[in-house]
Amino acid sequence: MASNKGSRSKGSRSAKGAKQESRSPRGRKGGGRPPRGKSGGGSGSGKGSGRGGQTKARGLGGTQVEGRQSVRELLLAGRRRATEIFLGNEVERTGIIEDILGLAEEMRIPVRGVSRSKLDTISHTESAQGVVAMANQLPAEELSVLCRERDGRTPFLLAVDGVTDPGNLGALMRISECAGVTGVVMPKHRAVHITPTVTKTAAGAIEYLPMTLVGGLPTAITEMQASGVQVIGLDMAGDVAIHDLPRTTDGVCLVLGAEGKGLSNLVAKRCDRIASIPLYGQLASLNVASAGAIAAYEIARLRQPG
Repeated sequence: MASNKGSRSKGSRSAKGAKQESRSPRGRKGGGRPPRGKSGGGSGSGKGSGRGGQTKARGLGGTQVEGRQSVRELLLAGRRRATEIFLGNEVERTGIIEDILGLAEEMRIPVRGVSRSKLDTISHTESAQGVVAMANQLPAEELSVLCRERDGRTPFLLAVDGVTDPGNLGALMRISECAGVTGVVMPKHRAVHITPTVTKTAAGAIEYLPMTLVGGLPTAITEMQASGVQVIGLDMAGDVAIHDLPRTTDGVCLVLGAEGKGLSNLVAKRCDRIASIPLYGQLASLNVASAGAIAAYEIARLRQPG
């Protein structure tokens, strides 16, 4: 979804993944920096295949949660059980760390003080901000459940077509949660799932987003359409600017393509519409999370009454 495959005509090119600063939904700012990455437009991919959480687990994953904001949201959400927390001995017990300790005590979750070197051994990201939690795997929903109306709201889904960089996926999770996405659709194969880098970059968003794993995205698109969900792909070759899509109160799924390659041909053919993000500068593309932020908020706006 990011490479410029054709002419660089203005208004028909689109995009790829982004970072956003940490935010505490309980009012405090989350410290620390995002993990440095080696691919995917600079959004962080961990410390390599051995320690970077790149090894694919069965299911969604998410069993190792890193970073202060992410660990606190794990405990606050109560969606799954945290089994153990590792806390750096040198970390000050104030702010978010104080919240984590209070919640862990309430929930009877063991907290183990460890040295900086030990925590660095446990961690899979560049900076765990002094805290790592172990937890039960994230629960996966059925696609049919995500396609249903919930609490009077029609579905607003995000589907990712082969996104492999965990920093990009984490950023997309955070963007999606903030934009009001009601569910995320991910392919089982040839795509990253919820690694420690994703948990860190998502800053707690994964605890609130229902997610599903599907065998093939083209088949999933057909199923969503049969459930009354309109499927909009994002690609630089789109026939309409994302800002010019019509307002709708129906269910919508936004599909984002892989880093560099964009939407696969079969996925693009199955979408109801292909939209683009106009670019007015000299660069030929955005990264997937930056594009996802623009598109998700545009669709959120179009779904507002009036």
